Amino acid sequence: MKIWLFLGLILLIIGSCKEKVNTVVADASSVIDSTSMKKTPFLWEGANVYFLLTDRFNNGNPENDVNFDRTNPSAVLRGFLGGDIQGITQKINEGYFTDLGVNAIWFTPVVEQVHGDVDEGTGNTYGYHGYWTKDWTALDPNFGTKEDLEALVKAAHGRNIRVLLDAVVNHTGPVTEKDPVWPQEWVRTSPTCEFTTYENTTSCTLVENLPDIYTESDEAVELPDALLAKWKEEGRLSNELDELQVFFDRTGYPRAPRFYIIKWLTDYVKDLGIDGFRVDTVKHADEHTWAELYKEASLAFDSWKQKHPNEILDDTPFYMVGEVYNYSISGGRDFDFGDKKVDFFDYGFQSLINFDLKTDARKNYETIFRKYNTLLNTKLKGKGVMNYLTSHDDGSPYDPKRENTYQAANVLLLTQGTSQIYYGDETARDLIIEGTEGDATLRSFMNWGALDSLAETKALHEHYQKLGRFRRDHPAVGAGKHKRLAKKPYVFSRTYIADEFRDKVVIGLDLPKGKKSLWVQGFFGDGTTLHDAYSETTVIVDKGKVILDNDFDIALLELAQ
Repeated sequence: MKIWLFLGLILLIIGSCKEKVNTVVADASSVIDSTSMKKTPFLWEGANVYFLLTDRFNNGNPENDVNFDRTNPSAVLRGFLGGDIQGITQKINEGYFTDLGVNAIWFTPVVEQVHGDVDEGTGNTYGYHGYWTKDWTALDPNFGTKEDLEALVKAAHGRNIRVLLDAVVNHTGPVTEKDPVWPQEWVRTSPTCEFTTYENTTSCTLVENLPDIYTESDEAVELPDALLAKWKEEGRLSNELDELQVFFDRTGYPRAPRFYIIKWLTDYVKDLGIDGFRVDTVKHADEHTWAELYKEASLAFDSWKQKHPNEILDDTPFYMVGEVYNYSISGGRDFDFGDKKVDFFDYGFQSLINFDLKTDARKNYETIFRKYNTLLNTKLKGKGVMNYLTSHDDGSPYDPKRENTYQAANVLLLTQGTSQIYYGDETARDLIIEGTEGDATLRSFMNWGALDSLAETKALHEHYQKLGRFRRDHPAVGAGKHKRLAKKPYVFSRTYIADEFRDKVVIGLDLPKGKKSLWVQGFFGDGTTLHDAYSETTVIVDKGKVILDNDFDIALLELAQ
């Protein structure tokens, strides 16, 4: 009897221990699950940005296509074609950007443009591109209304997409028959920039007949009579003057030209919750302007968040990326004017547009990825670059004839840094348009018809979608550290770790068709179940490898859910 009692006691103890072990295992499992399920953080340094010309993307409201009697015949692709803010919002709501893996949209300026047209030597041109400002406080009716812009921001935020507003401080629009020059206290009209020294790059007009704002001046100036008259006619003179008084009283800034413009631009942030600025012509203005712009924009963003606590996406600070024309990641933080170097990252910019990738794209994948991994983790650590292969004013894109579209997509979306898709990259929109002059050839209307009807366009678009969604869902792709795992077939890993969030992926490129073996040893252990986001198949790591059997030359491996 005592023996049976003793054995029962032993079994009771074993059962108790087993229960505790199971509880510990269950608890550990729940910790792992909760970690893996943590919300993927948004990181500007690894974002997937879609850049479009507002007038050339999608016409959401044909009734606003002609305003201010802009009816003079224009040169090929140098007049308004009807794209507008409502058209962008329409595509947001249709899920076009979400399906493409886009988590930020940048569109050309939508403030009111000069009403007249000019002959730039290439035929008559209107301000369809948005860089010829007449009034920073109003939207151009060709693009839409402030209510349209507010609806766009809300629609984008509803899909976790950030909005970048294109900010122009350096210059006004050109002088036309309908648009007088701004007062001489505001702008210089000569000399034209030569781009060989700091002085003849900043204290000059970018091109002839593009009046340059005195961004370096601290002298107080009066508002232009033409602007006051315009505001009075529109019934908002008193309100605009009152708001300016409040701004200058709060800040203590002198009423110098740049501070008026800073106030006007940051109002869009304060009122609408704009997430960041893409700043135009950065190297042509006094660099201190940008630090002041960032300071006021950040305050405006915080003010909007305080008033709209239920609409905040996260605690990401206001973002500024600058267009310092010809800046390259190879140069590190400094831009060399010839006689002076400026570190624009010290003046409010978290990122600069990188003009290097269109050249780097001709190299092999590993050379590109290794270069960007090194520079972003040394000279540029804590900062970022925005990479592109095609743009609106770069006459030397990587693939002008659209002959290497898949390789271009791989380079653009898998290189570390922020990626910038230019509208139509994903649909091979034609970049060589007969009859155009200069950069107009880069600015045709979005080729929606090809996407609807051509099988090869649909296939390329699907390739961009798969790559884009993988980048969006895995910060490791754009913001992580790179390591080659195998040379042939080419396999590499990306890892991103921050606080409790961990992200790791393996990518294979130039893979053979059919059955293929990808080396993942040292990164994913044997028995790990992986999902290939490209072929939508699941594989298990065995002896340091995974086996895929398909006709794709790319693999996007992630931990299976």
